[in-house]
Amino acid sequence: MLQLRPNCECCDTDLAPDAAGAMICSFECTFCARCAERRFAGVCPNCGGGLVARAARPSALLAKFPGSTGRVVKRHAACV
Repeated sequence: MLQLRPNCECCDTDLAPDAAGAMICSFECTFCARCAERRFAGVCPNCGGGLVARAARPSALLAKFPGSTGRVVKRHAACV
């Protein structure tokens, strides 16, 4: 099950687990669509893998299967 991290690890924008607009790589590094596209051109700065749209968890299942609350922020050169 995806962690559904709650923020962009570049700009720290909130990313709700049931909302569109989050991008992930195969290691679940998480970015907002803006950072993924404009800063990283669709390539994860951590692993070099492709960033794709993260699946949104249905709202009805969030109580039983909530997203992660652990925020990850990494200051990549492109994030400054």
